[in-house]
Amino acid sequence: MKIPSIKETKQLLYEAATLNSGPWVEHSILTAEAARNIASNHRNLDSEIAYILGYLHDIGRRYGMSYMRHIVDGYNFLSQMGYEDCARICLTHSFPLKNLQSYSGNNDCTAEESELIKRYISEINYSEYDELIQLCDALATPKGFCLLEKRLVDVALRYGVNDFTVLKWKSTFEIKDKFEKVIGRSIYDLLPGVKETTFL
Repeated sequence: MKIPSIKETKQLLYEAATLNSGPWVEHSILTAEAARNIASNHRNLDSEIAYILGYLHDIGRRYGMSYMRHIVDGYNFLSQMGYEDCARICLTHSFPLKNLQSYSGNNDCTAEESELIKRYISEINYSEYDELIQLCDALATPKGFCLLEKRLVDVALRYGVNDFTVLKWKSTFEIKDKFEKVIGRSIYDLLPGVKETTFL
């Protein structure tokens, strides 16, 4: 896969944090840890690759405060570096439901950028890594791991809901069920502190 080393991955996030600090940085680290933990128990996934993809899924936020735009910014940034598989995750991680209108938040992309996202997610088949990061993105708050319900409601309270919100939630739970069938246990068994974070 076309991805950076773990050392370079951490350098990229550190640099991004100096450009635009905020809770998104800790969220990225925890998303990576959740991905690694789940991948370690999954027969088809490499835990190091999962960790790197989770670490960089929000790297587009290095350019400052944005909504949907961070998806394209991350994709362009990593594509220019030659890390196409990480760039892919930047575009797919927000769309467990393959519909541009399901995004939670404002669409601050240009018409051309929106069309890029729409075309990209409609033309590819999601890999297990795509779905893993979609899942882990919904399991990690900046303060720790939590139940999907807490994270999904938190996002809804901050960014609002739309006609596709419930369908997107259902897609996320379907991904959770899919991974649990493969690993043979609850994903929450692999997320230390999930109870404490959920009931903060």
